Amino acid sequence: MVHELAEYERAPEQCHLTEEQLTSALFGSAPALFGHVAVDDADEPIGFALWFLNFSTWEGVHGVYLEDLYVRPTARGTGAGRLLLATLAAICVERGYRRLDWWMLNWNPAARFYAAIGATPMDEWVPYRLAGPALHALAAQVPAAPTRPDA
Repeated sequence: MVHELAEYERAPEQCHLTEEQLTSALFGSAPALFGHVAVDDADEPIGFALWFLNFSTWEGVHGVYLEDLYVRPTARGTGAGRLLLATLAAICVERGYRRLDWWMLNWNPAARFYAAIGATPMDEWVPYRLAGPALHALAAQVPAAPTRPDA
């Protein structure tokens, strides 16, 4: 379904995730990614939420960052997306987290749904990303760790 999401977001060529990578991220020795799957009455998957913990230095507590929320087109309007978000909200409340954050493409019609559940856009913050050659160029600026003669 992650590849379905990439297709929906008009960027299928950018999605390189493999089943092995996702399995390792979710179920490896030290998972940092968590997920929930919505299923229909026939136990077929119809949606998912993938998330990880973030931390607010101002609040002093963790929060949930929703990396991806996707409901298959045939299941939209069934309440699956609301239930996935409600599940994450319940995790936040149960654990004392104060925020559930996510990004959304500016053309996504889900904005109406998010507004209906009380979510507000954070238009005062500008997202930045460092990737590819720029990431490698910056990383190369770290001086090599000196070697100790007694090590």
